[in-house]
Formats: sequence, C-alpha cells, structure tokens
Amino acid sequence: MTTLTDRPNTALLIVDVQNGVMKEAHDRSAVLANIVALVEKARSGGTDVVWVQHTSDELPRESEVWEYVPELVRREPEPLVHKVYGDSFEDTDLEAVLAARGIGRLVVAGAQTDACIRSTLHGAITRGYDATLVADAHTTEDLSSYGAPKPEDVIAHTNLYWQFHTAPGRTAGTVRTAEVEFGVTAPA
Repeated sequence: MTTLTDRPNTALLIVDVQNGVMKEAHDRSAVLANIVALVEKARSGGTDVVWVQHTSDELPRESEVWEYVPELVRREPEPLVHKVYGDSFEDTDLEAVLAARGIGRLVVAGAQTDACIRSTLHGAITRGYDATLVADAHTTEDLSSYGAPKPEDVIAHTNLYWQFHTAPGRTAGTVRTAEVEFGVTAPA
C-alpha cells in the first residue's frame, strides 16, 4: 500500500468546492450530492475530512466566490488547507496535516477535474500516498470554446486513466460514491 511508513489512516480530501469554481460546473447538483454523501460517510466512519481551498485572482480570499458552497460546511477541527497552485501539496501545509494524522491514503473529490484534481492526484502519488479518485464526485466547467473536450469527456478520460494508474508500492484507482466505505481497513 502506501510507501509512507506509519501512515495507516485514510482521509477524504475535498478540493476546491467553492462558489466560483462550482458556479458553471458540469452536473453540479449530482456531484455536490455525492460529495455531501462522502463527507457524511467519512464523518460517521471516523475518517478525517480535509478541506482544500484555492485562492487566485478569480477567487480572492474572503470573497463570496472564494467561499465553499453552502451545501458543504466544514466542522471544527477538520483541517482547512489554503493553496494557490493546482497541486494541493505545493507550497501548503497539507503534507504536515496528513503526517500529523498518520494519513497515507487519500480519497479525492472536488473540482476542477482537469486542473486541481489531476494535479493533486499526481502530487499525492508521487509523494508516496495511495490516491483514490471518486469517479462520480469530481467535476469541471465547460472549456470547449477554448479547444478543450466537453466536460463529460474530461471527467470520463480522467476516470479512465486514473482507474489504471500505477506506481511502485502505491495504489491508485477509482471508486463510485456508493462503493466508498470509510472506517474499513484497505487490504494489504
């Protein structure tokens, strides 16, 4: 499993589910319902929920667009990690937060699929974490007018390649919200 020694715990990592990010998100209602369900499952299973919040010119700190969507409410003492880069580990305290909690396995949900989700998944796996993407709990906006694929294709492609992603001593893969079980030890 994870190559991080003494890190037997799992965390649900919620990435950038902010008003400005989710405003034009593909399949917003269904994805948010799945993320809400994941948070409830994690909490009831005693699994840490770690929140990541992006700041940029489009998402200025303390603005309405920067805030998390009202459907998701962070509880104390659930950690909140602030970032300015796509990879949630880059120039943040995420690694320290996870290390302090003995977390070596991440279950990832949020936005945007083709930016911060992909960057964070790759950042996690290269740092030794097991990283599972919740296939029906991430989304992106439609950037096809800029030459990008349609959002449903971006999501499907990301699910496809992450389902088969491998790294020595680590696991990757995808799972659907209904299949996620927190509080259950992963097989060795």
